[in-house]
Amino acid sequence: MPKQKTHSGAKKRFRVTKNGKVMTKQKNRAHILEKKSASRKRRLKGQTEVAKPDAKRVKRLLNK
Repeated sequence: MPKQKTHSGAKKRFRVTKNGKVMTKQKNRAHILEKKSASRKRRLKGQTEVAKPDAKRVKRLLNK
């Protein structure tokens, strides 16, 4: 049986940690940044954990 292919869109947006958490970029940091305060933009740096029900679906797309 052939190997399962990883979903290309999902592999660009999510990563799975060693403990199995699914991490992604924070929302509200992509565009229209002029009107957002500097402190708000700093707070949105880094990554956040995906909600549990969504994490299950993402892991299936990533074959994890």
